[in-house]
Amino acid sequence: MATEKDPAQEIQQLTERINYLNYQYYQNSRSEVPDFEFDMMLKRLQELEEQHPDLRQSNSPTLRVGGTITKNFKTVYHTWPMLSLGNTYSEEELREFDKRVTKAIGENVEYVCEQKFDGVAISLTYEKGKFTQGATRGDGTRGDDITANVRTIHDVPLQVHGEDYPELFEVRGEVFMPLPVFEQLNNEREEAGEQLLANPRNAASGTLKQQDSAVVASRKLGCFSYSFHCANSPFDTHSESLQAIQKWGFEVSDTWRKCSSIEEVLAYINEWETRRFELPIATDGVVVKVNSYALQEELGFTSKSPRWAIAYKYAAMSASTVLQGIQYQVGRTGAVTPVALLEPVQLAGTVVKRASVHNANEIQRLDLRLGDTVFVEKGGEIIPKITGVDLEKRPADSQAIAYPTQCPACSTDLVRSEGEANFYCPNEKGCPPQIKSKLEHFISRKAMNIDGLGPETIEQLYTTGLVQNAADLYDLTFEQLVGLERMGEKSANNILKSLEKSKETPYDRVLFALGIRFVGSTVAKKLAEQLPDLEALRGATYEELIAINEIGGRIANSVLEYFQDSDHVQLVERLKAAGLKLKAEHTAPAVESDTLAGSTFVISGVFESVSRDELQQLITSHGGKVVSSISAKLSYLVAGDKMGPAKLEKANKLGIKILSENDFLQMISK
Repeated sequence: MATEKDPAQEIQQLTERINYLNYQYYQNSRSEVPDFEFDMMLKRLQELEEQHPDLRQSNSPTLRVGGTITKNFKTVYHTWPMLSLGNTYSEEELREFDKRVTKAIGENVEYVCEQKFDGVAISLTYEKGKFTQGATRGDGTRGDDITANVRTIHDVPLQVHGEDYPELFEVRGEVFMPLPVFEQLNNEREEAGEQLLANPRNAASGTLKQQDSAVVASRKLGCFSYSFHCANSPFDTHSESLQAIQKWGFEVSDTWRKCSSIEEVLAYINEWETRRFELPIATDGVVVKVNSYALQEELGFTSKSPRWAIAYKYAAMSASTVLQGIQYQVGRTGAVTPVALLEPVQLAGTVVKRASVHNANEIQRLDLRLGDTVFVEKGGEIIPKITGVDLEKRPADSQAIAYPTQCPACSTDLVRSEGEANFYCPNEKGCPPQIKSKLEHFISRKAMNIDGLGPETIEQLYTTGLVQNAADLYDLTFEQLVGLERMGEKSANNILKSLEKSKETPYDRVLFALGIRFVGSTVAKKLAEQLPDLEALRGATYEELIAINEIGGRIANSVLEYFQDSDHVQLVERLKAAGLKLKAEHTAPAVESDTLAGSTFVISGVFESVSRDELQQLITSHGGKVVSSISAKLSYLVAGDKMGPAKLEKANKLGIKILSENDFLQMISK
């Protein structure tokens, strides 16, 4: 009869075994066991940890899948400041850097050249070989604690390998989103009718700030480690530390190189100007560091950056091609956006056929004409942009581009509001691309998240007359859906189930899904917090709306205009009848005192011990009111770090009392 294993011992054995197998797979590209066997071990570990949560180890591989919800990221201070580097774009300035270094040191210097990856800098802290903290760069002195999210990145070891590591050390790295993952994510966003992410760096940054670490895990972020920090470093050079941390299990890009002279540095830079496009991550330059730690210490720092390192940045890649035409796209808000159609040209490793022109002002500024030879630049953005025209190649019979005066989709006269760059089609109820884009926005992941419905199905539903607005979706029947082209019974049932499930979507996301102009997901949450049901929102006055923190006049007017339209009111009533949640489930913060009764507050800046949302709740719970703008009637300005100088100046000019974070907390503690 088999004896039952001790849970603590089995958890430890499984943790060590799976971490070892992960190391072999991700670092050495070697699979030592079949996938099924690995999955069974991981499943067994998860079961044991669920039964004995107190026995889960801090380096457990189950943490890789995420699931931790972080409401607020606490601020942590860096033991070693994360300073920025000085930038240069020229060979001459690099040679000047080398002269300054050699003059200060008085000898020949060995450098290390590394790719300047376009990602997000993080610090990784290890105690006794175990990963204990991951933090963003922040302002260089302090950053956000994102430990739960960093644990999901496979390139970050939860337990270092070997035994020759210090008891406490820190590794710096660059978190990035691999280009194939970025392209896949943007394809999914396009299908869901969401705005495309501009570049992989922004995508990585936004991912690291996700509150749900399971979302982070799904994004498959990577991390290249590039520096080591310790109170008493066991290494004499930066290159030795790179070799050591790679041996310990950190992912170090093999693109770095030791260079014995500035000439070798320049050769490395020239070599990688084109080779960098072969990498799975965007890179925009080269970091040059003095290799010797002793010499680094001798050279020291300025107030902002080390004197022993510099970043050489490549110029943005540019190419010339012929402008063949302009395509005008109509978006969800009716904005008409021009897109340049180009003769295909190779640029930064890809073939470019389209480029952004932004608006009519840009066409006029560039004096674009059909047939022009234009300069196209790609600086990491998803869509390249036109930066100029080669006038020497302009055809003699070229004609200026006439921006349309009517909507390209429905022929309605375009309008242009004062102070706005875009032309708009005002026919929101009869312009097909606007109607379809609104429907696509409604079903998107950040809104109602209705699986099974995508742009193609929306197109079918619209053209067949089954759906003209969001409320029509909830009237769809099985018979109507299976009657569509390429729609099977299983797909039809899945759509109906997803529509039913969407009725559980929280109120703030339903509010976002309505597509009220200027009401994004963040604004929708703010509105839902202060006006907890749709009736309260519909009945709110302009003054009540702008009194909500971060809600300005433009948003307030847009909300008021939306509910003044009888069709919108009817739409909302139909959605309510369909069973959608039009009331927030959270309750208002409990009233603790009337200490702040009759006082109004503006919150600005970043705070150490509390978040802005927590400050707002504290003010409300003690009888005060948070407003968005500074006026003579304001009682207090609660000022944090990095607050805008304009607000501070206006408050001082009006004689408004300014409170620090501690001043405010002391005020309510009384």
